[in-house]
Parts: sequence; C-alpha cells; structure tokens
Amino acid sequence: MSDNETGPAPEPIRFFGTTWVSRGGDYWLRRVAVSLGALATTVAGAFVLRFAVSGVQLSKSGGLVDTLLIAAIAICSFLAAMRTWKVLTEGRDSLTGWMAEDKSLGAVWLIGCVGAVAAYFFRSLVEAPGESVRRTAWERETARSAKLRAARTGRPDKRGKKGK
Repeated sequence: MSDNETGPAPEPIRFFGTTWVSRGGDYWLRRVAVSLGALATTVAGAFVLRFAVSGVQLSKSGGLVDTLLIAAIAICSFLAAMRTWKVLTEGRDSLTGWMAEDKSLGAVWLIGCVGAVAAYFFRSLVEAPGESVRRTAWERETARSAKLRAARTGRPDKRGKKGK
C-alpha cells in the first residue's frame, strides 16, 4: 500500500479489483457472475466426483469400499470448505495447525475442492469473497495514515535541522 494525500490504496480482490471499496455498479454485476461461476463449478465438481464413485461401484469391490470412498470425499470436502471459509472471513494469516498445511494435505484439498468452491459460492452471496478481511486491513491502514498525517505540522522542508 502506498501513502499519498488520500491515504493508502486498497488491495484488489480477484475478480473484483478495487470495486469492493465503493460497491459501485460493476461490483454487483461481478458478485452475481462470481456466484454463478462458483455454483457452476461446484455442480461440475460434484458430477466429476459422482462419476469417480460410480467407477468404483462398478468394480464391485464391496459396500465397505464404497462407503469409505464416499466418507473420504465428504470429510475432505467438509475440511476444505472449513478452511476456505476461514480464509475468506479471517484471512490466510489466521490459519494455524493442520489448516495451514498446504503440501502435506494437498490431496485432501484436491479431493475436497467441491467443498472449497461451495464455501466460495456461499461467501459470494454475502460479500465479495475476502472483502471483510481486505476492508478491515484497509480501514486500519487508512486510520493509521490519517493519524500520522494529523501528527505532522507545518512544512517539513522549512524546518531547521537538529543540532544547528
């Protein structure tokens, strides 16, 4: 963020840029488009997982394997949805413990992609995903910048040097 006369610049959000600041006309159109895109991606991902489960069921491997596969997909989707929701509402810095693992739990996040996209969809119904995190940080920086500007008095170039 850069300090200028009006304060720090807001951070852009994917698909929204900085339209989230004033919530102009483009913002609402983008919100609808992002919601529909996330919903379509969720449905497509669910179909892909359904075909995968159907393939395992066709192998006649037994009810236990089918149940374990469905349970694994459900658990991975739930964990990915929880993690995505936390990132969108509290920021990536709030992830701790197992939620912060990217490499060791990569397969869980991949299998649970439907849950992650579903969380993105539901969050986009409320606001631009990640908007509350960015707005909080931007308002904090703006307040800090205003406080620093208010503390400055006079013209710094006219001040005398210390020690003269």
